[in-house]
Amino acid sequence: MISDSDRIMAVELINEARENGSRLEPACKELGISVRTYQRWTKDEGIKRDQRPLAKRPTPKNKLTKDERDKIIKTVNNPKYADLAPSQIVPKLADEGEYIGSESTIYRILKEEKMNKHRGRTKPAIRREPPTHIATAPNQVWTWDITWLNAVIKGEYFKLYLIIDMFSRFIVAYEVWT
Repeated sequence: MISDSDRIMAVELINEARENGSRLEPACKELGISVRTYQRWTKDEGIKRDQRPLAKRPTPKNKLTKDERDKIIKTVNNPKYADLAPSQIVPKLADEGEYIGSESTIYRILKEEKMNKHRGRTKPAIRREPPTHIATAPNQVWTWDITWLNAVIKGEYFKLYLIIDMFSRFIVAYEVWT
């Protein structure tokens, strides 16, 4: 959606371009709108406001009622289902011959109610930062690498074992093995 102030500015810029000799289609294309959009905005000698936010839309026929929504929340918080995810609750209820809503509906309601947290019996995962190694002087942190080196004979290789100082990037030690 384009705000009213941006709409007014766009129409003014297009009108200015047309007064200076530009055609309507290239001027509209430059602003990223179609000619039909410009015509709709400037209908009846003025700049029309966007009517979409003001439109009255009917509620969907399949929208959950307050009672159905409360039943889902009550069922999900029932001790029998409190530690289960909606993907496990829906099949268990189906086995009992009860349907309160789809899995995605239950997830959506849990998200809206800010109840979609860790629901299992296990501890929630702990997010940890990966360890970092920072060297502020030489010989504090070393790193190593193994590299395959080609030999003169095809199909033979050497292995280079290398130890490097992270601060200075000097080679501390190395060995070559067949």
